[in-house]
Amino acid sequence: MITLVKKILEWKLAWLSRMILSKYKPKVVGITGSVGKTSTKEAVYTVLSSKFRVRKNIKNYNNEIGVPLSIIGTESGNKNPFAWIWVFFKAMGLLVWRSKNYPEILVLEMGADKPGDIKYLTRLAPCRVGVITAIGPVHLEFFGTMDKLIREKHQMVLHMKKDDTAILNADDQQVMSVREKVRSRVLTFGFSELADIRAAEVDVSAGPSSDPWVDVQVKGLSFKFIHNGSIVPVFLPSVLGEHQVYMALAAAAVGLSFGMNLADISAALGNFVSPAGRMRLLSGIKHTSIIDDTYNSSPMAVKAALHVMEKLKVSGRKFVVLGDMLELGQYTEAGHREVGEAAATVADVLVTVGSRARIIADTATSHGLPEEGVFEFGDALEAGKFVQERIKTGDIILVKGSQGARLERVVKELMAQPEKAGELLVRQGTEWTRG
Repeated sequence: MITLVKKILEWKLAWLSRMILSKYKPKVVGITGSVGKTSTKEAVYTVLSSKFRVRKNIKNYNNEIGVPLSIIGTESGNKNPFAWIWVFFKAMGLLVWRSKNYPEILVLEMGADKPGDIKYLTRLAPCRVGVITAIGPVHLEFFGTMDKLIREKHQMVLHMKKDDTAILNADDQQVMSVREKVRSRVLTFGFSELADIRAAEVDVSAGPSSDPWVDVQVKGLSFKFIHNGSIVPVFLPSVLGEHQVYMALAAAAVGLSFGMNLADISAALGNFVSPAGRMRLLSGIKHTSIIDDTYNSSPMAVKAALHVMEKLKVSGRKFVVLGDMLELGQYTEAGHREVGEAAATVADVLVTVGSRARIIADTATSHGLPEEGVFEFGDALEAGKFVQERIKTGDIILVKGSQGARLERVVKELMAQPEKAGELLVRQGTEWTRG
């Protein structure tokens, strides 16, 4: 019965969304990939909204229900039937009357949990611009093989027409393997000299903090855009890692596709704010610092976060708290081992949460991390209280795990201002905090 109701809801939302798109004809920018989708969406929105009337996904609405809700411009009714009546009333209102404020551009992150998801979403909302950030082993529990996952992500750009623009990560072979099949114009981004828009001279600006709660302050990431002979400096405030340059490059490529110039794009990116749970630096108790990367996790993303952690210089120790990485299917053991090997070279203290994450702990010790520096827990709150007791002034703590690991609970135990959890952390709504 629940499945039937959901299917009817999906059908109604899809129909209303198609009608709204047909009436208002906004240009759709679709974004997909295994990592970096949300940060890229935020960066694209930051760039385009400096010149156009733009809407992005509401919250993390990137699936067959969330994307239509973002097109309509309203939040989910969840389990409240009266709230769903309001959703449909608002959608019908957009169709009956004409809203002067409807967006010129929709920036829509599109997720793929199973085969067919991207094809469904791009049929619902065909893209004028399609972005693929990177492709790595995520959701393999449902895709089975990397080849099927790659084919699914490629759907983002394969549906587009000649006058559209496909934006591809030049540094990712899995992404670039679709290039010859694309009918539309192609713009590539990356560090490669073959990329249409590339980055150079990347530097993390860090130093002592004026905030008494923080030992180290990351002021931002500076680098240069290079495109068609033009070189433009960029500064991303409070951004931590080199891997986050990719979202700025992708956003710049989108801006260029809409006729913006590099100087205006660079200026707009100065207003970028990292989304909650994505490599955010927070003040911790006992004059410590926290890298909150708890939104979700995959081997590729963890290794990128560890690379950032490795480069940061702090006066204390480096704590790494890692939770289970879910939905990896046949890649589960290998993925956790890869992360364990990487963690062994970075962590002074490694704390794992969950049964799968034990593989991380075992691998880290087998690769040289002393056993007395490795601790395993089955529960996030228990792990948070343990770390709370162990940390000292000057320490820095990286916290990362899949959504199901709920490691934002660890961050809440460690943050200097837990009363701001609702503002600063992921999954703080009542639908999550009841659990």
